[in-house]
Amino acid sequence: MKNLVSAIKQGNWKALFASFIYFDHSFSIWLLLGALGPFIAEYFGLSGAQKGFMVAIPVIAAAILRINFGHMFQYINGKYIAVMGILLSAVPHLYILLRSFEVSYEDLLWMGVFLGVAGASFAIALPMAGSNYPREVQGLVLGLAAAGNIGAVLDGVLFPPLARVIGWKLAFLLSSLLLLIALFFVLTWAKDNTKKSKGNKVYPVASFFLTMGFMVLISLGFYKGWFGFTGNAGKLLIPVLGTAFAVLLMPISFKRVFLERDTWVLMLAYSVTFGGFVGMSSYVAMLLRDIYDVSKIEAGILMSVFAFTGAMIRPLGGYIADRISGATALIYFLGGIALVNFLFSVFTPPLLLGIGLFLTIYVFYGLGNGAIFQLVPNRWPYKTGLMTGIIGAAGGIGGFYLPTVNGIVFEITGKYSLAFALFGAVALFCLIVVKLLHAKWMEWAYVRYDYEKEQLVGIDPKSGRVIMEIGG
Repeated sequence: MKNLVSAIKQGNWKALFASFIYFDHSFSIWLLLGALGPFIAEYFGLSGAQKGFMVAIPVIAAAILRINFGHMFQYINGKYIAVMGILLSAVPHLYILLRSFEVSYEDLLWMGVFLGVAGASFAIALPMAGSNYPREVQGLVLGLAAAGNIGAVLDGVLFPPLARVIGWKLAFLLSSLLLLIALFFVLTWAKDNTKKSKGNKVYPVASFFLTMGFMVLISLGFYKGWFGFTGNAGKLLIPVLGTAFAVLLMPISFKRVFLERDTWVLMLAYSVTFGGFVGMSSYVAMLLRDIYDVSKIEAGILMSVFAFTGAMIRPLGGYIADRISGATALIYFLGGIALVNFLFSVFTPPLLLGIGLFLTIYVFYGLGNGAIFQLVPNRWPYKTGLMTGIIGAAGGIGGFYLPTVNGIVFEITGKYSLAFALFGAVALFCLIVVKLLHAKWMEWAYVRYDYEKEQLVGIDPKSGRVIMEIGG
């Protein structure tokens, strides 16, 4: 606790808190369809695939739009982007009000893209918070800001009980109060000290709105079969096409990061850790209903417990990574994720043991998330905003496939074993890749502050690249 207080005092705690609230409340709005999913599914009589697709749209929209947010952050003050994001996230609430609560399943799909704007807040909240603190405490500070994942707890605790009493549509509308609170703190306390690139500021904003429109088009289009693809095949193409569209609009200088091996490895790792966290959080209430036949309220409470665990443990992941490097810590965290997935794939545990295993995998999700974003500012000191957006997008893509694949597998086989086996295999593959790169990564992953020289050891201040290997 003493180290925590000392770290917070090294920067602007009000700006850190504003970033936390912005991300926390936006996270709640982002996963709202997951929390209300059992009620919505019953109201519309949705199939397994329809349920998975509905909760996956906000997740993939956030993933794609994080790329745009990261692009904008390189040129525009993060505070302004945050305000824009909050206002756009409120569009579904306004639509429900103006339509006198008459909405269709198709409405929920395009509204999911706007909810995804709230999820894209990650690409702004983290680098904005980190810009107010020195680099030697970045792992802890970014972990604290990203603990806004706890917003999923509000989803599970607040909205299912509200939906039971007043209906899911009114509960959805009342969630807009969270956006108003976030808007207040962003306007009053948020601060972005990041050095911005010079250039055209209009283009990244235009790219963002074009990408939003494209995501609405393909979300509805693949569901309705407008493009000649119907069923699950079309749905699984959405991340590929959405990502390609967003990357196509990026400047050539930014696209060069995709030529770096480390970019792809950290994207894969984050698709496992954060993708697992957000994907499972968006679907676990319905999964628990299918496997254990728990009530809607019990499913919501368990969802909130799992999300709380994963969110609160994330700063610890950053703290551990500050001490032993994210490169080392990540190997153990990925191993834990793979193990729990494989256990679920071979047998269905009784309820209490199942809850324990879900808690365990959420712990590893949270620790892994913290470790990965301890690595980002060390690897790309002068592109943190851009890389936060790109790597964050990969996490969202993982979060899209988890509920989508779960829904498809359950609809075909009547159980989830095959899906768990697939997710475990991906985590194991990522672990092997990180292990193979570990020695090379340690040249830059364990960058630390030299208090005698009052400088960061291992980084060339001009190029931002590592100039020496750090031991210990």
